[in-house]
Amino acid sequence: MRVLVACEFSGIVRDAFIRHGHIAYSCDLLPDLPNGECSQAHLQGDVFTWFDFLRWDMMIAHPPCTYLSVSGARWWAERQVQQQLAAAFFIDLANLPVERIAIENPIGAMSRLYRKPDQIIQPWQFGHGETKATCLWLKNLPLLTPTNEVAGRQGRCWKESPGVINGLTRQQRRSITYQGIADAMAEQWG
Repeated sequence: MRVLVACEFSGIVRDAFIRHGHIAYSCDLLPDLPNGECSQAHLQGDVFTWFDFLRWDMMIAHPPCTYLSVSGARWWAERQVQQQLAAAFFIDLANLPVERIAIENPIGAMSRLYRKPDQIIQPWQFGHGETKATCLWLKNLPLLTPTNEVAGRQGRCWKESPGVINGLTRQQRRSITYQGIADAMAEQWG
């Protein structure tokens, strides 16, 4: 299966699908992280460009949530233009000609501007001891089944240190998919 992981610079989801025998590429405006297992499978640039000449069987998209996440709701009134552009990008991804689509974003404005998510998952359902409610909007894909529920659940995202650490900003570090979730996507959707 040909899988495009849109708006992913870490390669976490892409590499999980490659390990399961799929042809998978990540695509982002940012370059691939140097520690990615399959960094030659990273397409740097505008995601929509890669639909002009390549066909994809599945797309998993992680559109930016800066102006959509409920954690930034207190700024929504003064960032309406940015929110409209972010929502339009999200909906453009959802409307791409791909048979199977999953779009991931935190709880936020897309429940109102697009539709309610099909599923809300947590890292603790997939082997990680953190909480981070993550919405999934699905097209022709089943709900993800938890693989390894763990105790000791605590919020991690809001505790993330500001500034650049190991070359990544706070926003970039917070956006990286948990390995257990990536593995579940590859095992259950691949």
